[in-house]
Amino acid sequence: MKTLSGVDGTFLHLETPETPMHVGSLHLFDLPPGYRGTFHAAVKRQMKSRIRLAPVFTRKLATMPLQFANPAWVDAGDIDLDYHVQHIVLPAPGTQRQLEESIAALHAELLLRDRPLWRLYVLSGLESGQAAYYVKVHHAVLDGQAGILLAQALFDVTARGRRQPHGKPVPEEDPGSLALAAAALRHDVGQYMKLLRNLPDVAKTLAGLVWPDQENKTGRLAQNLAFGPKTVLNVPITAARGFAAVSIQVDVLKALATTHGVKLNDIVLALCSGALRGYLAGHGGVPKKPLIAAMPISLRQPGNAEYTTQATLSLVNLSTHVANPIKRLHAIAEAAGAMKALARGAQRAIPTDFPSMGVPWILRGLASLYGLIGMPGDYPPIANLVISNVPGPPLALYAAGARMATYWPLSIVEHGLGLNITVVSYAGAMGFGFTTARTAVPEAHALVAALQAALAELQAASRPLGAARPVRRRAAARATA
Repeated sequence: MKTLSGVDGTFLHLETPETPMHVGSLHLFDLPPGYRGTFHAAVKRQMKSRIRLAPVFTRKLATMPLQFANPAWVDAGDIDLDYHVQHIVLPAPGTQRQLEESIAALHAELLLRDRPLWRLYVLSGLESGQAAYYVKVHHAVLDGQAGILLAQALFDVTARGRRQPHGKPVPEEDPGSLALAAAALRHDVGQYMKLLRNLPDVAKTLAGLVWPDQENKTGRLAQNLAFGPKTVLNVPITAARGFAAVSIQVDVLKALATTHGVKLNDIVLALCSGALRGYLAGHGGVPKKPLIAAMPISLRQPGNAEYTTQATLSLVNLSTHVANPIKRLHAIAEAAGAMKALARGAQRAIPTDFPSMGVPWILRGLASLYGLIGMPGDYPPIANLVISNVPGPPLALYAAGARMATYWPLSIVEHGLGLNITVVSYAGAMGFGFTTARTAVPEAHALVAALQAALAELQAASRPLGAARPVRRRAAARATA
């Protein structure tokens, strides 16, 4: 039995039918010639053999009496793989658009809380001849970095796979209400003591915000902390989701980063900024104020393989009001650098766990009211969207003997935050996943076209610079084959 951390519990309590709180990934797999059987059956057999490799697959929630505090994770016993591993056949002709629409519908469905909080879908019938694989896991279980750790249990580094440990673990006994309540009390007492120990670090961090040092007096940090403009992205949402994906070769983006002396993440943010400019130009106009992105920053220490959320959110000015793509890129690099410096300094003071008694009641009430009273449409947004860049596996991965061709992430949208752009690097490519609320972005694929146009614009603007390492003229292409 393990009590949920404060951050993990928050993702549970903020969940509503309109705002599911799970993350996921979509993969295309190249089936080798003469592949025997169905990919779905092979994946199901593989999952059965390695179900105990990660606690994500085998633990479920045990709620506290009266739900007065965060629940605990307990062993779920035997896992019903017929429920957790599903097969879907796409209607003909099985296009990329049909696949994305099917995944969007699956991503809109809540995970049932009386079972382990994950599901896996194998999709066949694609016109490319490939198989698709979509897995979703509740954010209360893991963050982006832990999701990459989970890939080590799901996938192999060779087509032959690996040997699995033998033996069946002894299931844990179900804890009673008294044991759950005692665990919650011990957890909260420990968190109050930790909070007292960390008060000096918290005070120092707050003082740095109120009285910034000389570097922050340039105004870069203040620009990140300004409210964003109202846009079509910042509205109350329904449960309807959209999804679109595209892959860009890492070498293309690294060449741009080298040309301009910035980091790879700055290029990713600049492309997202350019895509937003292109999309908003046809959907309400580009605001005079710059859009603000909420960007997760990992707090995970090196070597930490715990399946839990260890991250916080920062705010980054995307300089969308700047028309010149080169000037916009360097403005974004400065803003992102200032925020990362602050986050590094505040890392010890940012909690990922905290006392939870009474928190479930408060957060559930706020989550239910927030969308109903229309607050996202009435007030300036703190952030206009979420952008996340997660380092993924550098080598090709395999599942059930088939090679993974793409790694496209899906994430969470909220009331007032109708767009989430998550990027994962994989085997020499950057997979951009656009998760949308249809009330905010009716056609998610329009964002892919806008991103491709933003890349072409930045490449064209970079050529006259005479960089030592020229930009490769390689277009971002959708990985459909």
